Amino acid sequence: MIKFGVVVFPGSNCDEDMVYVLEHKLKLSVVKLWHKETHLNDCTHVIIPGGFSYGDYLRSGAIARFSPIMNAVISHANAGGFVFGVCNGFQILCESGLLPGALLHNNNLQFTCKNTFIKAENLNSVISSDIKKNQVLKIPIAHGEGKYYIDAEGLALLKQHHQIIFKYCSENGTLDAAHNPNGSVEHIAGICNKTKNVFGMMPHPERAADSDLGNTDGLYLFNSILKAQKV
Repeated sequence: MIKFGVVVFPGSNCDEDMVYVLEHKLKLSVVKLWHKETHLNDCTHVIIPGGFSYGDYLRSGAIARFSPIMNAVISHANAGGFVFGVCNGFQILCESGLLPGALLHNNNLQFTCKNTFIKAENLNSVISSDIKKNQVLKIPIAHGEGKYYIDAEGLALLKQHHQIIFKYCSENGTLDAAHNPNGSVEHIAGICNKTKNVFGMMPHPERAADSDLGNTDGLYLFNSILKAQKV
């Protein structure tokens, strides 16, 4: 049986959204993991939600990376355990070295909160296997430092190991500058590590997972996770 743990830092503000989707929409076992804890409470799946951990002082995620809970998260990931970071969670995973690259200030140097469109580049990952080829998902973003950056060598490795999971696109799936909301390298919206058990993305699937919100596209990601675990 799988058990989800949602890590909570001072400044996290999407933890309740994530818990709601997991517990109430998907009827899964889920607990909150306070950042000062040193163990994962037997959780099989760890999610680091969005927000502004430690007020986003210094760099987003740079302080949270040193919270006690992260030692357990890193050990879990290194042992092959599932870890998924959304928005600030993605930033924290990059700062911790669990994912390559970095998240920089948006090209417009402004906080951007709006719906975006993404499509899966890799349909064989734990978070994308329930998505169809060329399917476009409407998933909202809310960040000021969401521009994914990696150098040319790192980008080549991402492509070689099929680590690019999502790219920003237009509603009809076109990749162009007008639909790259933050200036990310090659429109990258989400990636995974080489062993494909650690995932990070800037868009918020938990904010698009309830019919009351008029959008359930985010459920494709959560259903992919459950499909992989045969729940």
